[in-house]
Amino acid sequence: MAGVVLENLSWKKLIILSLILLMLLITFFLIGGLQAPQPNNVNIIIGTKCYSRGRYVNREKWHIPRGNKSISCEKLDSLRPDDPKIISQEITDKQVVFAFWIPGPRDGQELKMHPRFQYMMSVLQLDIIYQPHNPVGLNPVMLLDFRLGYRNEGDREGDWKLLAESAEDRKLVCTISTNEKNETEPGSQYDCELLHAFEISSLHHDYYLLNLRLPPSPEKNINIGQIDDISLVTIHQNGGFTIIWFSIKTFMFPCVLIVLIWFWKRIQLMCRPPNLLERTLFALGITMSILNLPIEWLTFWLNIPFMLLLNDIRQGAFYAMLLSFWIIFTGEHIMDQTERNRLKLYWKHLTAVIVGCVCLFVFEMCERGMQLKNPFYSIWSSEIGSKLALAFIIIAAVAATAYFLFLCVMIYRVFRNISAKKSSLPSMSHMRKKYYMGLIFRFKFLMLLTLFCAALTVVFFIISQLSEGQWKWGDENLNLEYSSAFFTGVYGLWNVYIFGLLSLYAPSHKTASSAHADTDSQEEEVQLTNMPSELSTLQSFATKADQD
Repeated sequence: MAGVVLENLSWKKLIILSLILLMLLITFFLIGGLQAPQPNNVNIIIGTKCYSRGRYVNREKWHIPRGNKSISCEKLDSLRPDDPKIISQEITDKQVVFAFWIPGPRDGQELKMHPRFQYMMSVLQLDIIYQPHNPVGLNPVMLLDFRLGYRNEGDREGDWKLLAESAEDRKLVCTISTNEKNETEPGSQYDCELLHAFEISSLHHDYYLLNLRLPPSPEKNINIGQIDDISLVTIHQNGGFTIIWFSIKTFMFPCVLIVLIWFWKRIQLMCRPPNLLERTLFALGITMSILNLPIEWLTFWLNIPFMLLLNDIRQGAFYAMLLSFWIIFTGEHIMDQTERNRLKLYWKHLTAVIVGCVCLFVFEMCERGMQLKNPFYSIWSSEIGSKLALAFIIIAAVAATAYFLFLCVMIYRVFRNISAKKSSLPSMSHMRKKYYMGLIFRFKFLMLLTLFCAALTVVFFIISQLSEGQWKWGDENLNLEYSSAFFTGVYGLWNVYIFGLLSLYAPSHKTASSAHADTDSQEEEVQLTNMPSELSTLQSFATKADQD
């Protein structure tokens, strides 16, 4: 029988292939560590306190924080009741607007946004001063009236166009320290959680303007204390990292696609239908190719607001296929005489994968799907929405735990059964014993590489979620140290791992038995060559050992 390339490739060629893949993997880490900047960039813009001379703010009017006097708003230095300007002009909260021009100036130079930044997520940081007559209540509800506009270079300075507007509720959670007498000194500052502002998935314009009001309401914006300042924290992908990330995807897309086509052509040459492992590996290669497809380059010229959601769906599909492949790959090598090559045998394991992925998909659609229509929406802002989102995350976590336990048990059975098969090796000839020891070593090495890839994939997923949650969930104390090298390295590891599997698990055109048999093992040779063709040589050896 022919077996797979992994079993029949000479040691010299196998070592050369391994070194090439290892050098490619190291290159991915070096590119991220030496060439790419940090993945994300964080900017803090202090809001300009504008006011209208009328009794109420004209909601349709844009309040512009800078520019020539004819278009810039009238500004306040402070919102404290004892400020002379507020006293003299009798300015009330109904007349105040916080204006944010994005991006802010740097070293006196006007900056602009670029499509390379890909997306922009923003949160509000409130500076609230304690006043005995106006303390912050217990988790009061704030009503935030947002208006987001845009302008491009070359447009008139005051020609801002509306992008989105909405009035959203946010729960204000603040704490404050006390002195030794358990008293709070006037003028102390509250420590408040960050509030979600907006998230847009396409930066197709040069400048953005956010106007924020706190309109009076009978039940909201009450007991929120004395607001001194509001800062807007914006997070976007670093432009230099974007170029390197897209370049890696552009380079790897044809590489994986070519070996995927070669792999499937090898399958088609066989006089049998593809087995379960081959079909799963082919599907994994397809999802990797879809993830590598560098359609993000189009955002440099086209406004594609759903690109961030599309990328999350592509990556989620890849995660689901990768997790499914690990289960099937391990199960097909348990070698316990169970008739495998059937998908329904893995229904317990794959159910955990499906449940977890469906929960995360629903959560993603409820969050980013809604933000396509309303960028100020956040599922965490309402009590029902936060409970629903938390339920989806808990279910996904339980499914992930069940999957991990299933995978650990299966890997343990693989190594235990392989060790048991070694007992039949002493009865074989020297050449065939050496050959099968080589097969076992190669397979164990590949299995350990699979575990390594799985571990880094889990770490990558956790870090990417927590680094985003640092701002989304208002946990500014969650500081994660990560670099571009880790992101480019893990992404490169996925490509190298799948490239290697497609190369090594393709059907071999060689006949392993003719290359390794000797005159003392003719009977053994006949028994091996009579095995079903969908089995690898290692599986044939395990089956024969059980029969003996």
